[in-house]
Amino acid sequence: MKILVIGGTGLIGANVAEKLITKGHEVIIGSPSRGINIITGEGLSESLKGTDVVIDLSNSSSPEEENALNFFKTAGKNLVEAEQVAGVKHHLVLSIVGIDHVQYIGYLRAKKKQEDIIKNSGIPYTIIRSTQFHEHLSTIIAVQGEDDNVYVSTLDFQPIAAEDVARYVVQLALEKAKNDTIEIAGPELAPMDEFVSRYIDFTGQSKKVISDNDNKYMFFDFPKSVLVPEGTYKKGEIYFDDWAQN
Repeated sequence: MKILVIGGTGLIGANVAEKLITKGHEVIIGSPSRGINIITGEGLSESLKGTDVVIDLSNSSSPEEENALNFFKTAGKNLVEAEQVAGVKHHLVLSIVGIDHVQYIGYLRAKKKQEDIIKNSGIPYTIIRSTQFHEHLSTIIAVQGEDDNVYVSTLDFQPIAAEDVARYVVQLALEKAKNDTIEIAGPELAPMDEFVSRYIDFTGQSKKVISDNDNKYMFFDFPKSVLVPEGTYKKGEIYFDDWAQN
């Protein structure tokens, strides 16, 4: 199959592209550096000629509300219009677990807009909603840290390795479009502060986790269990400790 991977140079995208090429598929990397720009539309029509599947792993340049909303609305409109002309058979987009319940956060409202655009397009689709990545732990420490202390809540947390995310993206992209939302999460559920403490220990950082029950994440208020799946989900294979030690 011919597959366009939007965001194919990123953490998940590069891995997805490599896996698809290994399986013998023709992969087009969709990024401005490769002459394909989903905001301006440059190179989009040409890249979609004969394309069977579009995997959308794109992201806005910042999570700020106006920036994110403009990005996902413009990108979604351009992709849908070009895919309809090209006759794309399956559009897969990677999204985030729990976003329905936190639409007061601008970035997550923008991601929901991205989902809705493809849902209403008439193009066969699959939406994968993922929990936070293992690789995101360093960001939590950087953003929520102050000197040698890291302030972390006891929110329910079930992170998944980027490798598992890429594997599920490839698997579901090669299957028939679900016209539905699939959730994926890591194999272990525990409080967020516990994961951060373990990561600090594994990486030998001289930092201390200060735990609290304020249910904040990146300075936003979250319902306690919103970051983990509510019902049926596909489970990753890579346990956090195994990932952190490699």
